[in-house]
This record gives sequence, C-alpha cells and structure tokens, in this order.
Amino acid sequence: MSIEPEWLEVESLDLEAQGVAHRTQGEGAGKVVFIEGALPGERVQVNVARKKNNWEQGQLSALARESAQRVRPGCPHFGLHAGACGGCKMQHLHPAAQVAVKQRVLEDNLLHLAKVRPERLLRPIEGPAWGYRWRARLSVRHVVKKGVVLVGFHERKSRYVADMSLCPVLPPAVSAMLVPLRELIGAMEQRDRLPKIELAVGDAVTALVLRHLEPLSAAGAARLRAFAVAQGVQWWLQPKGPETVHLLDQGGPELAYALPEFGVRMPFKPTDFTQVNPHINRVLVARALGLLAPQADERVVDWFCGLGNFTLPLATRARQVHGIEGSDVLVQRARDNARANGLGTKTSFEARNLFEIGAADLVAAGPAERWLVDPPREGAFALAKALADLHAAPVADWQPPRRIVYVSCNPATLARDAGLLVHQAGYRCTAAGVVNMFPHTAHVESLAVFDREVGGLCGWSRSK
Repeated sequence: MSIEPEWLEVESLDLEAQGVAHRTQGEGAGKVVFIEGALPGERVQVNVARKKNNWEQGQLSALARESAQRVRPGCPHFGLHAGACGGCKMQHLHPAAQVAVKQRVLEDNLLHLAKVRPERLLRPIEGPAWGYRWRARLSVRHVVKKGVVLVGFHERKSRYVADMSLCPVLPPAVSAMLVPLRELIGAMEQRDRLPKIELAVGDAVTALVLRHLEPLSAAGAARLRAFAVAQGVQWWLQPKGPETVHLLDQGGPELAYALPEFGVRMPFKPTDFTQVNPHINRVLVARALGLLAPQADERVVDWFCGLGNFTLPLATRARQVHGIEGSDVLVQRARDNARANGLGTKTSFEARNLFEIGAADLVAAGPAERWLVDPPREGAFALAKALADLHAAPVADWQPPRRIVYVSCNPATLARDAGLLVHQAGYRCTAAGVVNMFPHTAHVESLAVFDREVGGLCGWSRSK
C-alpha cells in the first residue's frame, strides 16, 4: 500500500531560490526539505531527488495552495522541465517579491553570520526586470546527432546548452539574434571549435566576442562580416586567453558606457569586467557616492577600482582619489580613462594584491577620510583584518577612514567582513540595502555603510 506524500508548508526561500520547508510527520519530522519551484506560503508536495540525514532536496510535484506572489514566467524556456534554461531561477515570483527575498537574505547574513544589524535599511535599488542583461556569456554547441547548433545558457543543473530561441532578459535585439547566430555558426566550417560567444553592449554598439580554438577560414570571416552588417553588431575574435581579444575589422563606434550624472564616459573592451545591468549601475554609482558623501577637500581611496567605475565619479567630487586594483593592465586602463575624462590630475592608481594586504600596507597607502570598497565575490577580508589590526595597535600619524561604503556581490563575504569592521575595527554599520542587479536570479548585490567614531561623534553625522 503506497503512502501519499506529505503536504509541506513552505516557509522561506534559500540562496538558490528553493522553497524551504520542514517535515512534520513520521520518522523524518523536523527534517529540512529544499524544494525547487516552491514559494513561501505555499502548501506543496515534493518529488525528492536527494536524501541526507538532516535534509532532503527535490522538485515541486503538487500545489494545494498557491502564493499570491506567484506569476506566469516571462520566458518559455524557464521551468523545472528537462532541458529548461538555467539562467534564471525566480521568474515564477513577482519581481517586487524577489527584491524582498533578497533584502531578507542580506539581513539574515549580517545578523546570523556577523551579529550585525544595520541601523538603517536603505530603499532597494530596482530597475527594469526584462531586457536588462547587457553582458552575457553564451555557450555554443554543435549537436551532431540532431544536426543543429545551440547558442544560449546551460540547462538547469547541466553541462548541456539549452535549446533557446529567445531570451527576455537580454536586450530585445540580442534576443532576436539567437536563432540567426545558430544558423551562422552552423554554416561555418569550424562549428565544432567555437565554444562560446561573449556579449557586451555599449551605449553605441553591441559587441560579440567569438572564442575560436583554431584559425577561422576566409569564408568563415566573410560570414561574420556579413552577419555584422545585417545585425548591426561588431565582431571581436578570441583565439586564446582574454589578452588575445581583438576586433575582426578596425573602425566603427567605440565600446563605452556613460555616467551622465557625473559627466564621465567609460571606454571598455568586451572582456573587461563591467556591470551586467547598466541601468542599475548608474543608480548604484549615484547612491554609493551620495552615501559616501566625499567633500571637496578630502582624499578618498577606491579599493578594487577596476576600470574606474567609482573612481572617476568620485574624482568629480573629492580633492583626490586613489584607485587600487590587483592588475597592472587594469590600472593602466583606469589611468587612461581618467585622463580621457580630464581627471588625470585628481586621480592616482596603484596595482597591489588586495588579498594579501596588511596593516603596514594601509599605513604606506596614506590616510584618507573615506573609502569605497567594491571587491569580487571573495570579499575584502584582508582589508577589514588590516583595519582591525590597526584599531588594536594604532600607528602614529595615520587615521582610519571615517566612513566606508562597501559594495558587495556576495552577502556572506560582506557579513564576514562586516563582523570584523564592527566588532574589531571600531565601526558601526549605519546603513545597508540590496541592489537588484540581476532580476529573476538568486544573485544578491548589496551595499553597506560603516562609520567610525571620531572625537566622540560618528562620522555619519558630519555630512547630514
């Protein structure tokens, strides 16, 4: 006699956008169950795929009570079915509810991992939910048995490429290009040696970077040129590593984006790191600078400065901005961008391994009233630890920054570093909030403000 699966009450979403429930019946009572496709407040049954002593994981199999925040996905390739695209995880949840979930993830990480509670929650930064993804890495696969070429993202939890004909999170012109790209690659002699196409959209041009594992034939290059004319794009070629990327044909618009609020224009190469969502990036830069509140007579340090996304706008407000990055090549690019924007005299740049920085390095870099910190997913542990060490053993004639604005793409490493800053380096977390840089995904971008007591007053009050 078969036993009907237990109906579970979904309590929350985890970092992978899975519903979280607990069993209440039988020997498994109390066990955590992670359910793909389930939303908080729903009553569901689950088709279990994995079982461990303390948890289970599976897919939604039946729905008895539906969440008021459940919506129809905007993409036909989204779902739990075999072959579904794995690029998005939350299309079935209303965009406003997605932001609320991410805000909760940020708060939970700060509280549970760092024992830090922000004094003020910032209003979330939101923007378009569709057509926002101006950067993407599309996989290419020639499926010999089916006689087709696939171009798109990987299937959910698979190394296979999803069979996609459109992608609503890409700009509409790029989404409409997916099928023509499949046809283009399918017609090329090197179709089995072209593993990926990288997308980079600028304000004036769309660039496509073709990774090719062997030289292109003259006929293949001619096909790329014809496609570029028909679709209004710019082809770049990548025969080996990122440093080998070059234009197929010189000329045409320069790949760049603007930050018009600051009168800044940022040229970049298609393989450079720039934010995926340009609409949100503009608001993020303005919000970060507003929170940092640099004064005209102050020096600011921009840690992990990249191409100068924050450095250059900061230089329009502060006396001097020092940008620090881990790559000599990026530092030179940032320096060139500063000069091109007339900000060369107000900026300086330095290449340094920011994951091995210590207290002595902070002292050598000189004091600054304010810091902007924008690390990769690994966070800025060494930097926070160095501040904690200097708080424990101060150095004469060096003062820590009064305010730090920390831009994060990983709430767990932000929480780790926040714990050091608050509990060991003398700072308060005066504000924090989420940035919905990647709608429909579980990715959580956020920022936090840390202020240090100066002469009995918090640095936050100086610029109120």
